[in-house]
Amino acid sequence: MSAEDLFGGRKAAPAPTPTKAAAPAARPAPVRAGTPGEADYTASSIEVLEGLEPVRRRPGMYIGGTDETAMHHLFAEVIDNSMDEAVAGHATFIEVVMEADGHVAVTDNGRGFPIDPHPKFPKKSGLEVAMTTLHAGGKFDSKAYETSGGLHGVGVSVVNALSETVEVDVWRNKTQYRQTFSRGAVTSGLQTLGPAPNKRGTRVRFFPDEQIFGKGARLKPARIFKMARSKAYLFGGVEIRWKCAPSLIEASSVPAEAVFHFPGGLKDYLDQDIGGKELVAEPMFTGKSPGKGHGSLEWAIAWLSRDDGFVHSYCNTVPTPDGGTHEAGLRIALLRALKDHAERVGQSKRAAQITTDDVMASCAALISVFIREPEFQGQNKSRLMTTEASRIVENAVRDAFDHWLAERPSQANRLLDWAVERAEDRMRRRAEKDVARKTAVRRLRLPGKLADCSNSGAKDSELFIVEGDSAGGSAKQARDRATQAVLPLRGKILNVANAGRDKLAANQTISDLIQALGCGTGAQYKDDELRYERIIIMTDADVDGAHIASLLITFFWRQMPKLIDNGHLYLAVPPLYRLTQGAKSVYARDDADKERILKSVLNGRGKVEISRFKGLGEMPMRVLKDTTMDRRRRTLLRIAVAPEEREATADAVERLMGSKPEARFQFIQERAALSGDLVDI
Repeated sequence: MSAEDLFGGRKAAPAPTPTKAAAPAARPAPVRAGTPGEADYTASSIEVLEGLEPVRRRPGMYIGGTDETAMHHLFAEVIDNSMDEAVAGHATFIEVVMEADGHVAVTDNGRGFPIDPHPKFPKKSGLEVAMTTLHAGGKFDSKAYETSGGLHGVGVSVVNALSETVEVDVWRNKTQYRQTFSRGAVTSGLQTLGPAPNKRGTRVRFFPDEQIFGKGARLKPARIFKMARSKAYLFGGVEIRWKCAPSLIEASSVPAEAVFHFPGGLKDYLDQDIGGKELVAEPMFTGKSPGKGHGSLEWAIAWLSRDDGFVHSYCNTVPTPDGGTHEAGLRIALLRALKDHAERVGQSKRAAQITTDDVMASCAALISVFIREPEFQGQNKSRLMTTEASRIVENAVRDAFDHWLAERPSQANRLLDWAVERAEDRMRRRAEKDVARKTAVRRLRLPGKLADCSNSGAKDSELFIVEGDSAGGSAKQARDRATQAVLPLRGKILNVANAGRDKLAANQTISDLIQALGCGTGAQYKDDELRYERIIIMTDADVDGAHIASLLITFFWRQMPKLIDNGHLYLAVPPLYRLTQGAKSVYARDDADKERILKSVLNGRGKVEISRFKGLGEMPMRVLKDTTMDRRRRTLLRIAVAPEEREATADAVERLMGSKPEARFQFIQERAALSGDLVDI
C-alpha cells in the first residue's frame, strides 16, 4: 500500500532526523472559580478537628445518620457496655429508666467504670479518657473482656459527642463518683459524692442533642422497651429492670415497671415471636454450643407452615440486621444436615436440587454468637464480617441438627418433603420467569400444536382445549380465527391431585397448557397476564370425554383456582346424537336429551334417523361450528364454586381424584344403589 493510500491521497512527508528537542513550556492547570490559588493554599488551610468534634461534624460516619434509628443507636451503645459486664460475669442486673423530660438512664451492678488516673494521661481519669477520646476503651484488652459488643472504641464517646447532656455515676471502692459532659466536652471534674459501702456499678444518663437530631427529637419509650427486653433474651443470666415515667406510659403503651429475665434464652424469645403458629416439624430446633466465652453460641429455629419466616442474628448481644458470616454458617449447616438425612433415608436424588434458600424459606431463626474481637461492617455493627464465625456456627449447628433429625424420623421426613416442595416451586417459578421475560420483539414461545388466534389482546379471545389431534383438526377448521384458539391435548391429562411435583413438572402436556395460558400457576398466577378471556374445555360427549374434562377441571382447581374464581373457565356442550327427520336435523346432548327431542320436538311425525357421533374428530366441521363453537348458537357451562361450597368442593376433589383409592371405593359403595345397570360378575 502506498503513502497516498494511507494518507488520503497525500504523500507522507519523510520522517525527520531525530534531534534533541527542547522541553515544552509547562502549561498551568486551570483554576476553578471560587477556589484558592497556590498563594492562598497554605498550612493554615489544613483544619485540625480535636477531641470529639469529628463526630459532631460527620455523625453519619459513626452512627449511620441523624434519623430516629440513628438516635436510638445511642441507647444501644450504652446498654451494650452494661451487657458486656453481664456476659463477663460481673453484673447480674441492668436497670433502664425513661424520664419524663426525655433523659434515659442505664444502670448496672458491674465493676464500675475505672476512675483512677490513666497511665498515658495522668491528669485524667479512665472515665474521662473513655468519654472524651475516640478509640479509647476497655474492649481492646482481652484481659478485661473475653467477648464484647464491639472493638471500635468509639461507642460511649460517640454518645457523649451527640448528647446535649451526659451524666456518669460510678460506684466503686465503696464510694460514689460523678462526672458530667455536654456535646463531647467535660462540664465538671470527677466528683466524689460520698460513701456507698453496699453498691457498685455504673449509671449513664443522657439526653440526645437536638442540634444533631432535630428540634423536639426524643427517644421513643416503646422502642427502648423492645430493645431492652431483647437483651434479656440474648443472655439468660441477666435481669433487666424497666421503669418509665407515668407521663410517657399512655402515649407509648408501655408498662410503668417490668422485669425481664428469661432463663430459656432464645427459645423463650422465639416462642413469643411465633405465638403458637403452625409448624412444619415439631418441636422447634434449639440448642447451645458447649462452654462459655469465645466461640459459644445459642440458636432457636422453627419452620412455619403458613407464614413468612425471618432470621434475627446477634454477635456479643449486638443485633446484626444485615446478617454476616454467622448467618452464612447457619444456612450451610442446616442445608448439609438435611441433605445428609436425605441420603440416610434413600432420598438423596430428591434432595439434590435443594439450596439454602429453600431450607430457609419460611424459617423463623434466632442465632446469637459470642466471639473474641469481632469485626463488623460500619460503626453501627449491622453486619458481622469475622470469617471464623462461619466455621464456629456451621460445626456446632450441623452436629446438633444431625442428632435432632435422627431422633425424629417422621418430623425429619416432613421437613425434607417441605424443603423439596420449596425447591420445586422455585424451579417452576424460574421456568415461568423465562417465559415472561420474552419481549414484544421476540414472540412468546408457545406450544407447537397451539393454533393461536390473531386477536392481540385477551378481550373476547377464547382458547378451546380439545382431546387429540383429530378433534383439534376439526376445531381448527370450525373456529373463528380472529378470536378463537385451539390447543389439542395428547391423550388424558395427568391427574394432578395424586401426582408429585416432580411428575407434574416433567409432564409435557401440562407444560404446554401453562405456556399457552401465560398466566403462571399457584402463588405466581397473574390474572392480567392470562392470554384469553375464556378457557373452554371441549371434549367428546361420552364417558371418556367426561373423564378428561374432570381431569382438566381438577388441574385448574389445584393449580389456578383464581382462574375459576374470576369466571374464565367454561365447558362446551357438543352433541352426542343427530336426529334427522326428512329435511330437519336436531342435535341431542345425551340420551336423556335424545328422548326429550323424540317426544316433544319430532313427535313421531315420520321416520327419524338417529346417528351417534363417535367424537369431535368424526363430526363434520359445519356441525361442530354450528352446535359447539358459534357464539350465536352454542351452549357454554361456566365452572363456578360458591364461597360456602369451597370446603365441600375441595373434599370432593380429594376423595374422587386424590391419591387414596380407598376413598373412591367408599364413594362408589355409598352410591351403588343409585345405579340400575349393575351386573354381577
